[in-house]
Amino acid sequence: MDPQDRGPLLRIVRRQPIAFAVVGVVNTIIGYLMFVLWSLILDNDQLYQVAVVGAYSVTVTVAFVLHRTLVFRVHGHLARDFGAFVAVNSGGLALNLLLGTFLVSILDWPPLPTQALVMAVVAAMSFFGHRHLSFRRTAERRS
Repeated sequence: MDPQDRGPLLRIVRRQPIAFAVVGVVNTIIGYLMFVLWSLILDNDQLYQVAVVGAYSVTVTVAFVLHRTLVFRVHGHLARDFGAFVAVNSGGLALNLLLGTFLVSILDWPPLPTQALVMAVVAAMSFFGHRHLSFRRTAERRS
């Protein structure tokens, strides 16, 4: 990557996976706080999935903007990138719902710590999806 193309975060940390993790941690904190907010609003452990979807719906756009500008630093193809980003994140959402529902509903784990654990697993797995799908650029399509 040309140093001129580096976003502000990549100029500091220099390694894309670390920059992804930093943005992921920030977005995970935002997502977790949104989950807690939705959980408090709904005030019902049986609506765990609604709280997950509510948090996701708010944070997906925040995550897209942060990753696009600070980590992958790509230009053009905004709609395609956002569609691919939502697809990758939707896979993470599905995994979150399946794993979280299993742990909360079947194993009777408490929702708040369970969600923290599940979000960490999903965030770690999503780097490769975003790197190879959401913000992928071929040699002839770098802009």
